[in-house]
Amino acid sequence: MTPPVRRLLRTKPAERIIAEGGHGAGGELRRTMSLWQLTLFSVGATLGTGIFVILGQAVPKAGPAVVLSFVLAAITALFSALSYAELAGTIPVSGSSYSYAYATLGELVAWICGWCLMLEYAVSVAAVAVGWGEYLNSFLRALFGVTLPDAITRSPGQDGGVVNVTAIAIVLLATWLLLHGASESATANAAFVLIKVVVLLFFCVVAFTAFRSGNLAPLAPMGVAGITAAASQVFFSYIGFDAASTAGEEAKNPGRDLPLAIILSLVLVTAVYALVALAAVGAMPWTDFGPEGGGAGLSHIAERAVGATWPGLIVSFGAVIAIASVVLTVIYGQTRILFAMSRDGLIPRVFQRVSPRRAIPVANTLIVAAFISVLAGLVPLGQLAEATSIGTLFAFALVNVGVLVLRRRSPELPRNFRTPLFPVTPVLGAICCGVVMAGLAGVTWLAFGLWMLVGLICYFLYGYGHSRLNAEES
Repeated sequence: MTPPVRRLLRTKPAERIIAEGGHGAGGELRRTMSLWQLTLFSVGATLGTGIFVILGQAVPKAGPAVVLSFVLAAITALFSALSYAELAGTIPVSGSSYSYAYATLGELVAWICGWCLMLEYAVSVAAVAVGWGEYLNSFLRALFGVTLPDAITRSPGQDGGVVNVTAIAIVLLATWLLLHGASESATANAAFVLIKVVVLLFFCVVAFTAFRSGNLAPLAPMGVAGITAAASQVFFSYIGFDAASTAGEEAKNPGRDLPLAIILSLVLVTAVYALVALAAVGAMPWTDFGPEGGGAGLSHIAERAVGATWPGLIVSFGAVIAIASVVLTVIYGQTRILFAMSRDGLIPRVFQRVSPRRAIPVANTLIVAAFISVLAGLVPLGQLAEATSIGTLFAFALVNVGVLVLRRRSPELPRNFRTPLFPVTPVLGAICCGVVMAGLAGVTWLAFGLWMLVGLICYFLYGYGHSRLNAEES
């Protein structure tokens, strides 16, 4: 019998994780997603509403050099993305960083990673859905001159909020699409992503008509410190590139396509962010950007550049579509991670049941949708929503460490992609995650600590006793 402490640290062989890929209770997932669909899945989860408002918060810190801040944040994210790419190509399964941690750092660490991903995916998507009503109202106001009442577009605790019906509606719409199948969901997401990219490019065209080179001087009024401060803030606009890794068991050629999708999505998102930032600061003096972001949103800049309201209408429509895409891809990712955890016995078996006809985890999807709907519609998320950032960074750090461990422990495993400049890249990735985490507020750390405490209680009450690996050695 294996001692309890060793059970907590025991790893699940990568070969076994790969062999179990696609298999669930009662059915199997289908490999239907192409490289293009995987890339757009990652872009869909990353390119959200942040870019529509974040400039108003970042420009006052960096000035016109906010473009460099986006590039610096992308380089920081790239270290972790390269580690994700290697592990996604080596262990192409649905569990993402949870499965990578199980293969390298042991069951307890894998559980903690999976628990962090629950925070990242479920709570963050609920927080995003909460804001959908505001963007929808902005669009309706510009198009028809009407808005939906506060009672159904705001959560309890907000002014006039009773039940955030609009947030529940966007979650249910995404769920309806997901229940049609992985390939159909990927097709819908591709349409959403293409629309919001076109809208952002439209903004750039409009903003460049009002471009003034004098608006770029002085380039960095706050110096290097301002650029790095803004980079830390916009870094969270890059979180989501890992979404492609959750589709490992439904990709046609996961070993080749997952690493490419992760890198391509990060490159595409960085190019869009930098172009939008350059167009924005060129069209409006950086001193006109406000810290709250309201007066310096992209719709305001577009309207100011043309002197008419119709560009703002188009940009508002892009924000509405952006949220729909994020909700769809993040709910998908959450269900696939829970699918992998259930297959390992750490959470109830219902999450790994696969519909033989649809080849998707239907019950899993419905449970996740119901939970997120309650969060989005009825619960003031507050500091827990902010803690999603720290949970994501913690999972990123574990992936970087996992690359180091797996290279040492299993050098013979076939790797379709190898992290360049090894071991410097994963080490820098882990350090960068730690530095950004250290800069977060103390109350965020407190919320994260409480979330971890609840997770450990759940593990020892259920996961430890039901773990398939532990059961096999009992």
